[in-house]
Amino acid sequence: MDINGKNAVVVGGGSGMGRATAEALAAAGATVAVLDREAGDGKETANAIGGIFHAIDITDFDGAERALAATVDDLGSLHIAVNTAGGGIAKKTLGRGGPHDLQTFRQVVDLNLVSTFNLNRLQAFHMSKNEPADAERGVIVNTSSIAAFEGQIGQVAYTAAKAGIAGMALAMARDLGSQGIRVLAIAPSLFATAATAGFTDEQVAPLVEGAAFPKRMGRPTEFAKLALAIVDNQMLNGQCLRLDAGQRFAPR
Repeated sequence: MDINGKNAVVVGGGSGMGRATAEALAAAGATVAVLDREAGDGKETANAIGGIFHAIDITDFDGAERALAATVDDLGSLHIAVNTAGGGIAKKTLGRGGPHDLQTFRQVVDLNLVSTFNLNRLQAFHMSKNEPADAERGVIVNTSSIAAFEGQIGQVAYTAAKAGIAGMALAMARDLGSQGIRVLAIAPSLFATAATAGFTDEQVAPLVEGAAFPKRMGRPTEFAKLALAIVDNQMLNGQCLRLDAGQRFAPR
């Protein structure tokens, strides 16, 4: 898909990989809507790239539907959706305090997997209204994690959620193929984002030791480059692409 002249939504676009992607899409000629929490930096990002901002709580599923509908009304249509919002906790299946509580597990799955599916089903609906260009109506890019494949100790909830995102890619791409909508996921390793901003070099070194090269955290711009390459290349579809410098997570 030619990005120039298209309308894009970046959920979680106020910071980190989402912000870098919003900036890259705008630089490539897209009109970009940034969706993020009201208290975040989404408005600042949108203003900086000449885009628009809508507040969203991705775990308020009805509210997210309204926010996305209002966004598409402002844009006029939707061709590209990149979803980066999410998060996790550290808790073992069975710890010193007893078994992993179900409420927290459900919250992590809602925050990552259920919210992503909710956004995807709605994004696909809006994309389906487009007139196809080269038989294509839209591209959806989700964010998984290499934890989906090598979940570490204490990552059981996060791993389950991110594995679900990775697993949805092919099934959803098959569902939406007749509509000319592609679906992919990116599985990053440890990236320099707000969640890792407080890490010192000494803390980072052992976390990236298992990478082949480079032995460092990923840069948000590197995520953005892959997201744009996915949009550009029509033969990429139905898969989860690792972005990890050859890293494989050890058990801890």
